[in-house]
Amino acid sequence: MNGTQLSLRLKKVAEYLPQAAYFADIGSDHAYLPCYVCLHDRHARAVAGEVNNGPYQSALKEVDTHQLNDQIDVRLGDGLDVLINNEVEQVVIAGMGGPLIRDILESGKDKLSSVSKIIVQPNIDARSIRRWFYDNQYQLVHEAILEENGHIYEVLAAEKGDPEHIYQQESFEKQLWLGPWLMKERSPVFRKKWKEEKSKKERIVHQIRCSKQPDEKKIQLFQKELVWLKEVLEQ
Repeated sequence: MNGTQLSLRLKKVAEYLPQAAYFADIGSDHAYLPCYVCLHDRHARAVAGEVNNGPYQSALKEVDTHQLNDQIDVRLGDGLDVLINNEVEQVVIAGMGGPLIRDILESGKDKLSSVSKIIVQPNIDARSIRRWFYDNQYQLVHEAILEENGHIYEVLAAEKGDPEHIYQQESFEKQLWLGPWLMKERSPVFRKKWKEEKSKKERIVHQIRCSKQPDEKKIQLFQKELVWLKEVLEQ
């Protein structure tokens, strides 16, 4: 893969960026995403942030190869520390765990005042990011779920706005977990993911019940989640 070709999950991330975007790609790795976007949109600009020196050097090389130095600024640094205040209008963080993405957003909050859109692709635990969006006045505007090379990925996009817009109070926790837009759509990939999750949870409940001191609290939580999954999958 390189800046002219992109994985399915990163293509979906790129789709959520507006024309002439000025965005930061945090944890940019080889800067494939900024290169792809800027090659397709000569008015787009990007900051590619990378915390590790190896990927940072690879990103510099990739940007150089495509002669995109006038559009992409590659910077070495931790999270949103690579940004100047009020610099970019969109932030992308893809390919990390949900809790890590949430922590990067939380610790770099002061850099987000000019950011109207945040696009994330968590490898696990999208719920933690949905909660962060909700708590920080970002409205969830898009969600996608897709399968690539045997892995299932979720992509979320949020804009500054009313975080309550898409949620219903009576099923808030369920929507945070499963994704309010994804629940509406219930695509085959969505059903596949949660079918597997349901089987996994049933096995875990069985194991906990068989232990010498069953953790009743955990059983109750899992039972509640199993009810949610049954509702969603049977609809």
